[in-house]
Amino acid sequence: MAQTAMKTEPQGADAVAYLGGYMEHLALIERLHRLLLDVVKDEFERLGIIDINSVQALLLFNIGENEVTAGELKSRGYYQGSNVSYNLKKLVQAGYMHHQKCAVDRRAVRVKLTEKGRDVRMTVAQLFARHASVLQKKDILAGEDLSEMNDAMKRMERFWTDQIRFIY
Repeated sequence: MAQTAMKTEPQGADAVAYLGGYMEHLALIERLHRLLLDVVKDEFERLGIIDINSVQALLLFNIGENEVTAGELKSRGYYQGSNVSYNLKKLVQAGYMHHQKCAVDRRAVRVKLTEKGRDVRMTVAQLFARHASVLQKKDILAGEDLSEMNDAMKRMERFWTDQIRFIY
């Protein structure tokens, strides 16, 4: 039994190097998320759209044509912020979303995009399409690179989800 544990658990320099790589990965995730928000913010400022922030724009983009509750936004991964209710309220007030009480559960509110919200979604979609085109044309990331990165990030997502649900 002790033999198996020694073979499967990283030891010494390997464990230190692995930890260093993991810490770099975490820092990159944080920096990339902040940069994504800055890229979206910059695009909206360039277009003169100042009544919506980048978090709200990404929320509209991720909701798309779906009709969802606030709880579903988090569970489906549409929203990564800390204050869903605040942002939904602001988006409704600014005319980017409709809201109505859920017929099944009157405590829940269902939201969907207005035409103005769909315009924002299209703006973000066009921004991302331009980025994808430039990345591909300049050979910054090959399709295989994206596929490998996505696979690795999905494995990380599953691992973190398991950490929340279960203790290893």
